[in-house]
Amino acid sequence: MQTNFTEEQLEDPGIQRANEILRACVHCGFCTATCPSYQVLGDELDSPRGRIYLIKDMLENNRPADEKTVRHIDQCLSCLACMSTCPSGVHYMHLIDHARVHVEETYKRPIMDRMLRWVLARILPYPMRFRWALIGAKLGRPFRRLVPDARLRAMLEMAPKEIPPVSRNDDPQVFAPRAERRKRVALMTGCAQRALNTDINDATIRLLRRLGCEVVIADGQGCCGAVTHHMGKSSEAHATAARNIKAWWAEMQGEGLDAIVINTSGCGTTVKDYGFMFRNEPLAKEAAAVSAIAKDISEVLVDLGVEASPPADLTVAYHAACSLQHGQQIKTYPKTLLKGAGFKVVEPADSHLCCGSAGTYNLMQPEISQELKERKVRTLEARAPDVIAAGNIGCMMQIGSGTGVPVVHTVELLDWATGGPRPRALG
Repeated sequence: MQTNFTEEQLEDPGIQRANEILRACVHCGFCTATCPSYQVLGDELDSPRGRIYLIKDMLENNRPADEKTVRHIDQCLSCLACMSTCPSGVHYMHLIDHARVHVEETYKRPIMDRMLRWVLARILPYPMRFRWALIGAKLGRPFRRLVPDARLRAMLEMAPKEIPPVSRNDDPQVFAPRAERRKRVALMTGCAQRALNTDINDATIRLLRRLGCEVVIADGQGCCGAVTHHMGKSSEAHATAARNIKAWWAEMQGEGLDAIVINTSGCGTTVKDYGFMFRNEPLAKEAAAVSAIAKDISEVLVDLGVEASPPADLTVAYHAACSLQHGQQIKTYPKTLLKGAGFKVVEPADSHLCCGSAGTYNLMQPEISQELKERKVRTLEARAPDVIAAGNIGCMMQIGSGTGVPVVHTVELLDWATGGPRPRALG
């Protein structure tokens, strides 16, 4: 794609990177075939190719974002399926992230939009605030049909039937290995996951210790910054990310770390991009070092090797989270681990398509999200599974709200197969 940025514009590192990405696009349209929002809406401007044209026009002319451009950018899930499909290697993730920052800086949203985004940015990254918000949503859920705004109704419907107790395993501490020490790893405990499902971190710690890992919960680590990052709130996202970088860097410079383990794939995609996010900032060296050893839990488990016995004859439908299969290009490890543990693993049709969760997307774009959820649930249930497994808490909540089939994290099944407790969701 030909671009016409001025020399002055190209002095901005963000515009420089956008220019590189735009010039890589050859207009082939392969991305439209795998774009969930295009499949639902059927509008070229709701495909990656269409959004690229809108972003190019906005950035080249250095103009404030307008309502039309913002609407189509907001309807992008950032599932990154287009990046898996693109034959030209267009790094759409960096382009859409830059466009969202430009929108945040130049466009004044309607008051209701601003309020909802402010609330989400002030609650979701903070586990205790989020926990209190879930309690409030649970109390308000019976009255959700009286709420006129679809997004507010979606927030009320998000509340789980049961809110798990606080886990003390998320506090800063070091867990000794249960076998001969093979690795020293830091576990990212996250934010929303600590309020929605405490079993995931508990199972991860048990499993890693059983396999000979010393597990560190670093003092100061927390939200990865993805929530605010994808809203274009770059200063807030960078402040959150910087705390993680400093916390893990201190451990790396102390007793050392072999890996930073992440069991929420949406967070993993963001942490692995810290090196890029901080490339022009004082923490560039530390951020690059952190990104270099950030690993999804499945990567670490494949490296360690998991010896397991099948705890039950179960058919597991594996849901591939977009942030794992497209964002991190990890496609086979979770399935390999589950099969190795003795489970029968099946996959749904169109497994590359998003379930509609996508961070806060199911709250901000509930109609599109609902259609994607219903499609995903149909394809999963068509495989007649005993249980559905996924590697991302957002996908688990989204799919779980639409099916009666138990939904668990992949690591919970692997923990069970290696001597841990039966996952609570299985009864």
